[in-house]
Amino acid sequence: MNVLVLNCGSSSIKYQLVDMTNDAAVLAKGLVERIGLEMGEFTHRPEGKDKHYVQCPIPTHKVGIDLILNALIDEKIGVIKSLNEINACGHRVAHGGEVFKTSVIVGIEEKVKIKELCALAPLHNPANLEGIEAMEALLQGVPQVAVFDTSFHQTMPEEAFMYAIDYKYYTEDKIRRYGFHGTSHKFVAQKAARLAGLDINNSKIISCHLGNGASICAVENGKSVDTSMGFTPVEGLVMGTRAGDFDIGAFLYICEKEGLNITAANNLINKKSGLLGLSGHSDMREVCQGKNNGVKRDVVAFDLFCNRVRKYIGGYAATMGGVDLILFTGGIGENADDVREKICEKLEFIGVEFDANVNKGQRGVDLMLSKPSSKVKVMMVSTNEEYVIAQDTYALVKK
Repeated sequence: MNVLVLNCGSSSIKYQLVDMTNDAAVLAKGLVERIGLEMGEFTHRPEGKDKHYVQCPIPTHKVGIDLILNALIDEKIGVIKSLNEINACGHRVAHGGEVFKTSVIVGIEEKVKIKELCALAPLHNPANLEGIEAMEALLQGVPQVAVFDTSFHQTMPEEAFMYAIDYKYYTEDKIRRYGFHGTSHKFVAQKAARLAGLDINNSKIISCHLGNGASICAVENGKSVDTSMGFTPVEGLVMGTRAGDFDIGAFLYICEKEGLNITAANNLINKKSGLLGLSGHSDMREVCQGKNNGVKRDVVAFDLFCNRVRKYIGGYAATMGGVDLILFTGGIGENADDVREKICEKLEFIGVEFDANVNKGQRGVDLMLSKPSSKVKVMMVSTNEEYVIAQDTYALVKK
């Protein structure tokens, strides 16, 4: 069964075509970028063939998906002969609220509920829904499956997901912590446990998904019991442009002082804060370069980012009553060796013996980073959210 995986962002589409009956072999993958801007970009990487890149106007997600489908069946750069060879389509959907606790085959009722949840994720769910509807129009009759970022965290207990505000905001408006990056945390926790020789169902794992968006998840016996992102992805860690944990009183003070409306206030904490607000750079690579050159704002941004991660690790170790494995994944977690080292340098008190020599220079591989004598294992693990989406899609459609 060939499964087409689509991850539609507000102005981009990541995709993979996966042959699930052949050891989940990736037949092709690629990226559509700058949707809705004057000039878009399309990169297609067919397995065993040269990369294809083109610049052209891509006004809508439907046009972008049409580009993808045409590339997949193209005589020169394609990997299948006909669109009939696509048996199912799996979609990443950011927010499932309390409605969707697992992945689902999408019908009329599911689309209505996903649309209602757009209020909880206005930057993501509309684009995810647009991808679903575009695929329905272009591949009529092919099953569409929605896989939700939030569903893995539906096992959190109330003390982890509730906010200490008037209870009516939970009962009436469902204001609570939902968490995100669920597909990534689920995948890497299972993968790391297997590589480390742990039983996922009898283990305590702290998963650090560090990228432009960043979150940490406490995974106890294979289930999420706490996570750093909240009602929206802005809560928790310092991120590329998101503030993370921030005194609400200070936020209200700034809004009143600057006369910010809701749109401007949202832009402040989502697009103008984080590493960008601290250093002027949203990319950790630039922050690290500045830090190495002694630029004060970059040094502060680097140290603050690492300290925030370390605080959450300590907190989640306390939540679970210990930890067996700490893992790093995501663009920063898999590639920034100095970030991993800085985070782990003060974790000896919970049993971490970090091997700085093994860690040095390592990028994008699955690797044990702790010493053999370390009570708590530390690993870097590559994530593959598209594989989780393909896996869930295949299971549902086959069933």
